[in-house]
Amino acid sequence: MVTPNEASTLGIDNERRSWLPMIVIGMAQALMSFNVAAIPVSMAGMVKSFNTAPTTVGTAIVMYSLGVSGFVMLGAKLGQRFGAKRIFQIVVAIFAVAVGLVAISPSAIVMIAAQAACGLAAAALVPSLVALIANHYTGKQQAEAVGWLGSARAIAGVLAFLIVGSIATFVSWRLAFGLLVVHALVIFVLSFKLKPSEQRMDMKIDVVGVIIAAAGIIVLTFGVNNLRIWGVLGATSAAPFDIAGVSPAPMMIVIGVVIVAMFFKWSHYRAANGKPPLLALEVIESHREWAAVIALFLIVSMEAAINFSVPLYIQIVQGRSPFQTSIAMMPFLVTVFFTAILVVRLYSRFTPRNIARVGFLLVFAGTTWLAYVVTNDWSTLPVMAGLITVGLGQGMLVTLLFNVLVTAAPKEAAGDVGSLRGVTQNLAAAVGTAVVGALLVGVLSSIVLTNVSRSLVLTPELLAQINLESVNFVSNDRLNDVLSRTDASPEQVAEAVRINTEARLRALKISFLVMGALSLLALIPAGWLPNYKPGQIPEDPHPDESPEHLRELAAASEES
Repeated sequence: MVTPNEASTLGIDNERRSWLPMIVIGMAQALMSFNVAAIPVSMAGMVKSFNTAPTTVGTAIVMYSLGVSGFVMLGAKLGQRFGAKRIFQIVVAIFAVAVGLVAISPSAIVMIAAQAACGLAAAALVPSLVALIANHYTGKQQAEAVGWLGSARAIAGVLAFLIVGSIATFVSWRLAFGLLVVHALVIFVLSFKLKPSEQRMDMKIDVVGVIIAAAGIIVLTFGVNNLRIWGVLGATSAAPFDIAGVSPAPMMIVIGVVIVAMFFKWSHYRAANGKPPLLALEVIESHREWAAVIALFLIVSMEAAINFSVPLYIQIVQGRSPFQTSIAMMPFLVTVFFTAILVVRLYSRFTPRNIARVGFLLVFAGTTWLAYVVTNDWSTLPVMAGLITVGLGQGMLVTLLFNVLVTAAPKEAAGDVGSLRGVTQNLAAAVGTAVVGALLVGVLSSIVLTNVSRSLVLTPELLAQINLESVNFVSNDRLNDVLSRTDASPEQVAEAVRINTEARLRALKISFLVMGALSLLALIPAGWLPNYKPGQIPEDPHPDESPEHLRELAAASEES
């Protein structure tokens, strides 16, 4: 146990601070989450306004994600050089202008460019949030603030779907983005209540590192985002090119990984020559930090996969509306929200390693249960039980792993922790959505083609009228509509609907089982997390963690 005198010697301030700064920080996180959630909700209105395809509108989400993940490390360094508060105010103002441009955009091209600007602003906003938390809070209150930040994204997604969905449905999608301008302006006004942040004007920014990191992350993200469209291995007809029949998506992923590896090599080279790297090496040197990053990547990937597959099932299989989908998803998102806040109370009783293991086991139990209850008569109560169970594990893990990253790094590296979090979560969301989408479509296609080849009812003449080269999730109503334009008999239509129904269910069951298997696999990095509670010093610390440093970490988490 760390005594008050020891805490004073270590510079730990356990005084409770005002929550107003955290409200401002949480509103900024909600601003970004609202913007991202508002795009798919407003898709129908945008398609009509711009007279364009839904895939064009989807490009806006890709451009936003590329802007965030590609330049978030640069954003962290700008915050350290000019001060987190000043950068926070500047990028919030830029964000307000960008979403305002989205609201009045005359064409899809202008809207996409505005979303790219939002992404660049968010690249500096994401790390500044962590730096501001470190600047305003310490000890247990800092852990609570991290919990609020982690949960703000979940609850903002729920509110965005309900609020933006209602406005876009009954008034106009443009008004929804107009409200985001007001939201940003309120944040800007309240930001003057934040404490001034330290500026390090003598800091040199690694321009070469910026170029290498941005190139690697953008190429990697772009490849992952196009796995389902261009093909996981073999190139589809939608692929822009192929090499010996191989899809460009996996090739881009490999190239991106190589470039990212070059970035780490370059960072170590700069550090060895006494020059500051783009990403502080203290954030990634310890195996415990890497364990937290890997575990965070896995849990965010699974969250994205669930957010993709469950609405897919509800809207396509059950034929419900987007608003009904948001209601169905609310148990999961609300559970994530409250668990992310309340899990902080467990820090003084259980070690991060044990909490993480319980969290992943809960995700395993929930996803396996969802695989069991997936039927065409998927009732509300079993779904709620599964989603709540997954939400408990999700909320525990996101806050815990983020807190491990924050407390394991020195205060001056808080911006670097924020950038690492931003890259990890954006890339994980892209990977989770793309992989589960490719898995679902791949399994569905395989099952459909196998069942069709065995069918004695579906004739080659009928199949020649249907495009089986691009099998995707479709509702039975949509399938009936397609078959009505062919020479299919009622018996053939019934057989096609039966195959479609069975194939969808099996594909969804397999996807949930794969998520469950990943949850068990995640127990490996969870076992590398710290195995000590606040106030304890491990008997055999890791070589890169001195007893003094560990004592500071323990004191930082000690309850006042």
